Amino acid sequence: MSLFQAILIGIFAYLGSKRTPWFFGVTGGWNMIGRPLVAGLIIGLILGDVRSGVIAGAMVQALFIGQITPGGAMPADVNWAAYIGIPLALAAGGTGEQAVALAVPLSMLGLGLFNFIMTINAYFPHMGDKAAERGDGAGIHRATYLAAVPSFILRAGSAILICYLGTPLTEVLLNNMPDLMLHFFEVAGKLLPAIGFAMLLKQSLSRSWMIVLFLMGWVLIGSTSMSVTALAIFATALAFIFVMAQGQPAVQAAAQPAKGIEEDDCYEE
Repeated sequence: MSLFQAILIGIFAYLGSKRTPWFFGVTGGWNMIGRPLVAGLIIGLILGDVRSGVIAGAMVQALFIGQITPGGAMPADVNWAAYIGIPLALAAGGTGEQAVALAVPLSMLGLGLFNFIMTINAYFPHMGDKAAERGDGAGIHRATYLAAVPSFILRAGSAILICYLGTPLTEVLLNNMPDLMLHFFEVAGKLLPAIGFAMLLKQSLSRSWMIVLFLMGWVLIGSTSMSVTALAIFATALAFIFVMAQGQPAVQAAAQPAKGIEEDDCYEE
């Protein structure tokens, strides 16, 4: 990996990190550019291998698909998993399985970096408060934008250094790794995304019987030639029918008065 490629990856790592004010804030940064699926495409374009980048991004995305950040609290840092794990694996000649294997420990290390950045950024709200007490509007703006500087230095800097300096080491490790360990990474790369989907199902299924709907989709996609797009359209139609069927009795009950109430009204008349 060249230094220029590492710099580009570092810039996108910053733009896709938590608390980045650019690209519509959290919506365009953390929830779009920061997603491993999008990061895989960007990294593939930078490294000149879009197909491998998208495949690796999809596999890492499946691992973290059920992760949520309530109140800004992160159980793992997806940014490091995406913008460091994926490029290291691809630049070293690895596959999506190796990207997933690298993503897990990197997401834990990145969480420490995120907490460190937030500790530093705790200074800038006080700077903004003091500017507000003085009626200094420019000072408030200055404190807001200065808060992005530590994040840029640490996010982009760490991604640039690790991707540029760590690629040769990763390549040596992958080339000299025993076949048994490579097989372990291959199995783990397929197993860990299943954990991500299990987390997503646990959050999404409000009733236990709804697992049948998931099994129906799994059987359809596995036993037929139906594409994922066709399955998504079919599932949307099925969900629409289900919601309409569930809401119809309630609408009818609200529209018609109960029988006992009608008798009471007639009696009073």
